[in-house]
Amino acid sequence: MKSQNKDFPFNIKVSFRKVISTYRERAKVEKNPIAKNYLKSVLDYIDDFPKLETGLESKTEIKEHIDPIHILLDDLFPNILTNNEIKAASLPHQNFLFNKTKRFQEIIKRAGKDFNLKVRNFTDEIDYVFGCILILNGYYGYNIDFTRPFYYDIPDENGIMHHYRIAANADFVEFEKTEKAIDITEDDVDLLLQNTDDIDLWREKFPPLSWIFKGFIITNLTDVTVDDGISDLKTQLLNNNLPKEDNLKGITEIFRSIYRSPDLEVGLTLYDGKSLDLTKMENDQIKSYILNSIEELNCHDAFCNEAYNAIIDKHQYFAISNVEAYIEKHPDSVLSKNLQHKKIKSCIFAPIAKGNDLLAILELVSFHKNELNSINAIKLEDIVPYIVTALERNKADFENRVKAVIQSECTSIHPSVLWVFEEEARRYIRDLDRDGVSSFRDIAFKDVFPLYGQIDIVGSSDERNIAIQKDLLKHLNLIVQIVDKALEEEPLPIYEQTKFRINKYIDDLKENLNASSEQKIVNFIHKEINPLIEHFQSKSDVLSQMIDHYNNCIDKDAGVVYDQRKNYDDTVQRINRTLARYIDRKQAEAQRIFPHYFERYKTDGVDHNIYIGESMTKNKEFSRVYLHNIRLWQLQIVCEMENKFYHIQENLPLKLDAASLILVFSSTLSIRYRMDEKKFDVDGTYNARYEIIKKRIDKAFVKNTEERVTQKGKIAIIYSQKADEREYLKYVEYLQKKNYLGDEVELLELEDVQGVVGLKAIRVEVLYHKDEDASEEKALTYEDLMEVLH
Repeated sequence: MKSQNKDFPFNIKVSFRKVISTYRERAKVEKNPIAKNYLKSVLDYIDDFPKLETGLESKTEIKEHIDPIHILLDDLFPNILTNNEIKAASLPHQNFLFNKTKRFQEIIKRAGKDFNLKVRNFTDEIDYVFGCILILNGYYGYNIDFTRPFYYDIPDENGIMHHYRIAANADFVEFEKTEKAIDITEDDVDLLLQNTDDIDLWREKFPPLSWIFKGFIITNLTDVTVDDGISDLKTQLLNNNLPKEDNLKGITEIFRSIYRSPDLEVGLTLYDGKSLDLTKMENDQIKSYILNSIEELNCHDAFCNEAYNAIIDKHQYFAISNVEAYIEKHPDSVLSKNLQHKKIKSCIFAPIAKGNDLLAILELVSFHKNELNSINAIKLEDIVPYIVTALERNKADFENRVKAVIQSECTSIHPSVLWVFEEEARRYIRDLDRDGVSSFRDIAFKDVFPLYGQIDIVGSSDERNIAIQKDLLKHLNLIVQIVDKALEEEPLPIYEQTKFRINKYIDDLKENLNASSEQKIVNFIHKEINPLIEHFQSKSDVLSQMIDHYNNCIDKDAGVVYDQRKNYDDTVQRINRTLARYIDRKQAEAQRIFPHYFERYKTDGVDHNIYIGESMTKNKEFSRVYLHNIRLWQLQIVCEMENKFYHIQENLPLKLDAASLILVFSSTLSIRYRMDEKKFDVDGTYNARYEIIKKRIDKAFVKNTEERVTQKGKIAIIYSQKADEREYLKYVEYLQKKNYLGDEVELLELEDVQGVVGLKAIRVEVLYHKDEDASEEKALTYEDLMEVLH
């Protein structure tokens, strides 16, 4: 045909020669006089239109011959079925249909003027190959099966997408060669069928426009909207578990197609069989029309008896075709009120159950009466099993997430060593299945290098005590003011005696605070002062106002003034939380250097342990180069955490100082996972020396002085071997050039600490920065930083 794409194996002529020839043969042998006369009259009429046989070469010519085409194809397109069949004559490679049945015409009309009919997932390459296969089958007599299902997706006037499967009949097609055509051999066919994706090979064997197509194709459409919708929904559910916000819209559109309802909505409510409670999906991924704004509700309170029996007891569909009538019958039902609030007119509630266990309730709701009912609820039978699978997977995924959180937050099984625990778990399960008895053995790693570091709050005990002291003094002074006012209004000796005792506590508190004095004051307030204050409440309006102010100053949980202590606790918690998150994030990068075990824990600051060695990996060879890398990484990270420590405090009410320490241990040791404590610990008596050093080293003094080795604004690197000193001095020099560390470096000897002798230290000042990029700005010493912060 004219204006057709030149990138196709054949030119197209619309010819009805095969139909006309069939009529002529039938006319010769037909016995029935009525049929014989009909065939003769059709053939006589067609003789006036010779191009129907020789071939029409344009859409214009087809339109000019449309009446004789209708008459000629009357047997193939019986008029009596035109309102029922979806059928048309068509051409390959052309988005052109003619001789459409009335039902087909109506479907295209409802799709709108701007709609273009297009085969789903049909590319130019597929089109070319199919054109070649038409030639192989029609001219060479092959029977190559290329009946892959194809579909038209056609919307209606309401925007509902309908899906139609295409069946094509090519019985009335024949082909002619042109001079460009290449003879196809059996070897060519074998090669082509082995390379169906090689479009260049197909173009080589069937050059563009090298053949002539004569005839037409009969296209039959079957409405498979429901089947296709169910299939798409199954795919969505299997691929995505339960729908989330991003693909819920697609799921809803599928249900709308299945039920042919443009405004149908989908909801889901989860069911807990233990508590009999209905709950929403986490994060409100899917709406719950049963619960509406209620987060959780017992199913007895949600449903009427009829709905409860159907859904909860019998696991059957419960359809309300007329919600208004249901509300009149059950006006006090929570379900009635929620449906009325959402202006829902009909709905289906489908139980999602696995065996006898109800998992959830699928909700389909419509804003039209009778649109959803107990009859079309049957459509869900093919869908529900896949929703069950999706729910189970969603539940399993959530439980896995819970386990992962527990694994991450509550135990010390670091991901880097999880592999050995998994191997032991597999052995445990195999032994248990085989013998019925098994035990989980201890996990041990030999010959690993330990690294330890800490960033600690300087004088944390003193700061905490000062905060407690200030709060208690404020509390006692508030009480004195109330007692003074009570004495003015009612001068009783008992008030004088109480004031005397309070002032004595204040004097003692100013001189010294210890755990026993704190507890005495708190007990005094709770047992003697609080009853007295209740007595004052009704004495006068002024006292009542003072007591209201007093109560507002008291923390409800602690029962005492909790201002300074809260500032201290909040500051420490925020510092610890931020530093812990920071080293966790940075540590994930360090795993790329070499997989190793890492743990950190929060005290008054953040401590961390690292163990690295070949035994901790499954298939990776260890080298001391990796140890040196991790040591340098650790020193740099401690510098960064020092900076982070002070940056955190810029907007906090309390200012604290930090002192950092790194312990260098030159020998390897063995560690073992203690099942009873659920944590790794050093293994063996000799290795225990390392733990002793760790626990005592931050209390060590510089030899022949009263000066602690850990100092604010500095990092202390503790070691015992000269080789370690040389190694770390190189790291210090490198980090000085990177603007992490200052020029002041001290080499110190330490006093012996409870059996630990011969320890030394490199102490170096940390440089601080106004932002986190150490290389882009002038560094500050600790003194400079204090001026900036304060």
